[in-house]
Amino acid sequence: MGLLRSFFRSKLPINGRRAIMAAAGAGALAAVALLGSCAHDGVKAVPAPQSGSSIVLSPDGKKLYVANGDSNTVSVVDAKDRKVVKEIAVGKEPRELALSADGKTLYVTCRYANSVEWVDIAKGSVLGSVKTGIEPYGIVASPDGKTLYVTNFRSGTVSAVDTATRQVKGSAPAGGNPRALALSADGGRLYVSDYLTAETSIFDAAAMKRVGGVKLASSPDASDRKLSQGTPNTVEQVRLTPDGGSLWEAHLLTNTDTPVQFEEVIFPALSVVDARTGKEDAKARKELFKAIDVKDKFGKTIIVSNPTDVVFSPDGKKAYALMGGSEDLLVFDLARGGRAGQIIHHLPGDLPIGMALSPDGGTLYVHNASSHDLTVVKLPPADEEGGQARVDGEPVKLIAKDRLNAQQRLGKTLFYSANSDDNPLAGNNWMSCASCHSDGEVDRLSIMTARGPRNVPSNVLAFETGLFMWDGSRDDFYDYIHTVQGEMGGLSEVDPAKPLPADARKLFDALEAYMTMPDAFPVPQSPFRTADGQLTADAQRGKAIFEGKAQCIACHATDVLTDSAMAVGPDGKLTTADTDFLHDVGTVNGADTDYGGDARGAFANQRQRGVYDTPTLRGVYATAPYLHDGSAPTLEDVVKRAGDRHGRTSELSDEEIADLAAYLKQIQ
Repeated sequence: MGLLRSFFRSKLPINGRRAIMAAAGAGALAAVALLGSCAHDGVKAVPAPQSGSSIVLSPDGKKLYVANGDSNTVSVVDAKDRKVVKEIAVGKEPRELALSADGKTLYVTCRYANSVEWVDIAKGSVLGSVKTGIEPYGIVASPDGKTLYVTNFRSGTVSAVDTATRQVKGSAPAGGNPRALALSADGGRLYVSDYLTAETSIFDAAAMKRVGGVKLASSPDASDRKLSQGTPNTVEQVRLTPDGGSLWEAHLLTNTDTPVQFEEVIFPALSVVDARTGKEDAKARKELFKAIDVKDKFGKTIIVSNPTDVVFSPDGKKAYALMGGSEDLLVFDLARGGRAGQIIHHLPGDLPIGMALSPDGGTLYVHNASSHDLTVVKLPPADEEGGQARVDGEPVKLIAKDRLNAQQRLGKTLFYSANSDDNPLAGNNWMSCASCHSDGEVDRLSIMTARGPRNVPSNVLAFETGLFMWDGSRDDFYDYIHTVQGEMGGLSEVDPAKPLPADARKLFDALEAYMTMPDAFPVPQSPFRTADGQLTADAQRGKAIFEGKAQCIACHATDVLTDSAMAVGPDGKLTTADTDFLHDVGTVNGADTDYGGDARGAFANQRQRGVYDTPTLRGVYATAPYLHDGSAPTLEDVVKRAGDRHGRTSELSDEEIADLAAYLKQIQ
């Protein structure tokens, strides 16, 4: 919130800015699990369940270690003095950390370096690394400190790594996009969640063998569209309760059959799974307007969004949930009905994603990933009745120099923020850009729009691939004022038919500056290629079919594999007036409608149903389901349905279809 707040106070009169409201209450906030069996004051700590996190605390509570994401460093913080004592350079995009049993070494997943790095804390340098898979993300250490468990986001695997030899001991499939993980206190069971499908795999950790799993159930439709409902997705965190009996998952619910509108489509949720049986406890789910319902001083429900973390009090009687979108901290009293009863609204800092609690239970540290700082929350003693948690002082800055410039940083903050008191793009704290574009890309869902069902597209190469929207009805990024107003609930006072006011343009310019950074949303590396990154033999055959017999290249042309960038006017600029590169490929859905154009396009950007823009195929394997309405679950299905209106595929044999699909899966 810091960057947004200072920007809006000095620049933006749009949407009167915020007042922080704090109403938090009794009880200590929960402990993040200790990493292994560690000594503290000469007493051996009892191993506790643990989860991957961007912030970890030393067992004695004296040092904090934080992964600084897009700044490619790890910070070591003196917890007492609240000062950074060391900032250590590591590989690209550090995401999560684990601490060695002796407290001397940090293990860091470096997502875009495709490595896990060993960091000597005293020397402040990287000792070595190991390649576990494509885009390693989550990490935990076994109680004895001998093994690391790492999720590989693009490879779809979880790996076990020997900490002494830095060698991968084994890997196992763990869904399409495994990310969050938790380990039981005894190190016997490993829980790995698929980020997009909300399916959790349960492993025998020693054998690296899947022994069970659960896919979170959809919340049923409600007659009131503003009540929580929809498909679980975007699981940001999984954590075990202190007794190891329950696994909590922090995620979204997306209502896919209601025309997209900020108050009716995206909802926050915390789901509960029996850790022993692997069955979900549907009645225990915490949803907006049900268990998540805290009132402001006027008696109105405070809207919260995009859960990113949840931790528990040592006795398991309270749960504390971090809302990364609305930047809130919620307190659930599990011993008294389990409803949210207290809130700190809003926490200072941008994009809070993780928490750590001091050993004495008196101080909570919240890691803010976009503002690169720590928010400190002081907690009342566990036995104090009516005590309140409170933000203590200003956030602690974690980095010496921001790798992003001010405009790019603002753009990233805007992309992930649903805090409407600070962000005029968001309406009433409901949703951010990332609420649909999970991690900037896809959520594997198709949502209903006024034009019909639309598959949520990725932002990878979005500014290089020509016209915007599935029907190519936008040619300028400022046109997304219609999305902001109609779907996100922001900038309602702006007239989209007129040139945007300077304040609004600055917001869109900042978003563009961030989204066009080469490493903001890089093209996904394909896990289907050979070990050295080359096309497999069947993919090479498929490439020949793609460029020859099937004639896919006729539309999926140029370096970005789309002809949409050719839709330009006499001035060489993109224009919706050029419809020569829109195609009817026989994929029209019965719910699709004609589009009458919009105010930004002076209603000249009309579209007939059934005519669509050509999407890029760069990284296409990662964007299932396919077609404009998401009706094709696999690339093989796309090819089989295509016929000769979508390339020339009707005469392809099953073997040729398999080869073509193999090539498509390996395009990057």
